[in-house]
Amino acid sequence: MIKNLQTIADVYQYLDSLFDQDIDSDTLFASGYLRGLFSSAVSDFSDEQQEISTAIVQAVTEKLANAKTELNPQDNAIVQNFWLTLQEKL
Repeated sequence: MIKNLQTIADVYQYLDSLFDQDIDSDTLFASGYLRGLFSSAVSDFSDEQQEISTAIVQAVTEKLANAKTELNPQDNAIVQNFWLTLQEKL
């Protein structure tokens, strides 16, 4: 179960922790891909201790929409579903 993620650092820590767990390859792929997009999206914001805001969620969502052509439809669905699940904990 995902704990409540309140800051940018919390999201990084959660995504990084997935690589130490015994989880499926789709989740690992989605978390790694999303971590890169998340990092790119939050680079315009304050620092890692900044709380997750609507603007941050929107920035990541926009980056993901713009990157849709980078992924095949199945991989895109995996990443989109992972992002939706993660948003519930932000």
